[in-house]
Amino acid sequence: MILQSKRVWVLNEWLEAQVEIADGKITGIYPYGTYAADEDFGERRIVPGFIDVHTHGAYGFDTNDAEPDGLRNWLKNIVSEGVTGILPTTITQSEEVLTKAVRNVANVVREGYEGARILGIHFEGPYLDQKYKGAQPEQYCVAPDVEQFKRYLAASEGLIRIVTMACEHDEGYALTRFLCENGIVPSLGHSSATFAQAAMAFANGARSVTHVYNGMAPYHHREPGIVGASFRFRNVFGEIICDGLHSTWAALNTYFAAKGPDYGVMITDSLKVKGLPAGTRTLFGGNMIELFEDGSAHLVGAGNLAGSTLKVNQGLRNLVEKAGVPWQTAINSCTINPARLIGMEASKGSITAGKDADLVVLGDDYSVEATYVCGERCF
Repeated sequence: MILQSKRVWVLNEWLEAQVEIADGKITGIYPYGTYAADEDFGERRIVPGFIDVHTHGAYGFDTNDAEPDGLRNWLKNIVSEGVTGILPTTITQSEEVLTKAVRNVANVVREGYEGARILGIHFEGPYLDQKYKGAQPEQYCVAPDVEQFKRYLAASEGLIRIVTMACEHDEGYALTRFLCENGIVPSLGHSSATFAQAAMAFANGARSVTHVYNGMAPYHHREPGIVGASFRFRNVFGEIICDGLHSTWAALNTYFAAKGPDYGVMITDSLKVKGLPAGTRTLFGGNMIELFEDGSAHLVGAGNLAGSTLKVNQGLRNLVEKAGVPWQTAINSCTINPARLIGMEASKGSITAGKDADLVVLGDDYSVEATYVCGERCF
């Protein structure tokens, strides 16, 4: 199969090109018009498939629900926003609930599904700080525990790729180091760490910051905290929710200006209320949340922001059109950068011969016109 367009994002620029696909892989890239094309998208943009490494759920399903049909429905429908790969993300809960959640993901991977690919699991909590727990249930936040985590990893059949944790509570950085030794990314989040403590966490193997600006102390010029550390240490990845609600457009611009094109990672942090009508109330980690008209979700009573209903194609539009982030930086944040974060850049994240044929066709308004997952048109 050959797809072509006069705007294909290759080598960090727009090329008039054809993309040849066979057996789920990109087998060649040629000048536009070289061979007869199966699909000619004209001036519409062809970009790499989007990867969301922090997303709890959508369409009435949450990763902690441990329902195989709910997970399969999510994967089948999320391609409508150009997403070709996700890390289903847990929220802090009891060991029993979390074990069932990661085991459900492993079962679905083994038994098969349609749509976006499961690229691993993001294990958010339960090793979090009480002060900056956000919407995470306080009663289940515990200190990092290597032996307990080994049980979670076994239940997931080795699928856990990222662990969000308050590394300052990790005595001797034992869990941080265990994760690194096993190819898992320790990400600093829901944490009270100072700048100095964050620096030590990075020195001991932490490689990312979870939803920068949220779940941590605000930046201060005399105590920069985790936010300042995410600015200062340029080769540390940082997730960020690009909905304009969790962070202003100016804050998003500042963050990506500091990180440059290679280390910012767009996430949705989406919840099960994504795709449901405003006013919907549901449990999230045992706490009741409500979906507002602006697309944000809040804890009922406390009012805390609990996550988003952002679509990744909307996030891309937000970065370019509202936050003033350069195109290369914006597109990298939802393609090659998350692939690099989870160690899958050899097969995902860019339009390159030899990689998986994960492609998205975008209209000028950032609407998704087609999504290909491993060469199969899924939307």
